[in-house]
Amino acid sequence: MTQTIQSIHATTPQLLKATGIAIAASAVLLVAAVLPAEYGIDPTGVGKALGLTALSGQSEPATQTPATAPAAQPAGEAQVVRQANAFHDGEMSLTLQPNEGAEIKAAMKGGDGFVFAWTASGPVNFDMHGEAFNAKADEFTSYWKDRGQSSGNGSFTAPFDGNHGWYWRNRGTEPVIVTVKVSGYFEKLFRPEH
Repeated sequence: MTQTIQSIHATTPQLLKATGIAIAASAVLLVAAVLPAEYGIDPTGVGKALGLTALSGQSEPATQTPATAPAAQPAGEAQVVRQANAFHDGEMSLTLQPNEGAEIKAAMKGGDGFVFAWTASGPVNFDMHGEAFNAKADEFTSYWKDRGQSSGNGSFTAPFDGNHGWYWRNRGTEPVIVTVKVSGYFEKLFRPEH
């Protein structure tokens, strides 16, 4: 038994039709499976229904946003916080004799903020606090207190207009040098006169 092999000759219209079908099928596969699985982009919702968006490693499926449109923010969240003061750096040092205490403060408007780092050459007790401009001597708010520390780092946002900063006390028997560095939005860094 012999079999005859027929050669198939496709015409140009048939080739164009097959190519078009292949391109359409590829596009559907790309949108429905590859984008959700690889990138978490699921414009049709099919990837989520098939569980493919979980493969992308993203906790939330990404959405496509036109490049010219700003990203939507949840209600109540500001995108830009304007500052009256220019961004700048400040640094001050002081020497505390045994059993002596002293302060360094920053004059700030409510909402102004900075990052800070302070170091001491020996352990000190400290109180980071603030008081409104023209407040009485006993009217202040403490933010962070500790004992026997030689450094402190963090960020701070002033809850109200006033002077905000640190009071350090040397409870040791040797002098201690304290240096504080701040970067951010504040009017001035200074040592209050008492």
